[in-house]
Amino acid sequence: MDVFFTIVIVFLLLNIAVGLIRVWRGPTVADRLLTTQLFGTTGMAILLVLAGYLEDPDFLNVAITFNVLAILLVIGLVKVWKKKKGESP
Repeated sequence: MDVFFTIVIVFLLLNIAVGLIRVWRGPTVADRLLTTQLFGTTGMAILLVLAGYLEDPDFLNVAITFNVLAILLVIGLVKVWKKKKGESP
């Protein structure tokens, strides 16, 4: 079972690495915003896998908190982006 958890976490970390490439290369702001949401969701998934592996329910609370913060970050970034483009939020 340890191999399964290791493979899943490595896959999720590779997902974040590909997301970093998308943030760096762009090409649009929307791509970067979606990648920010990807980071939050993938981070939550990593914590959920760790909660299952370590059998520690505290990781579930941290995962939920990270997900809420990621959603708030994306909402804030979208509002700033719309204001920068001259659109009303």
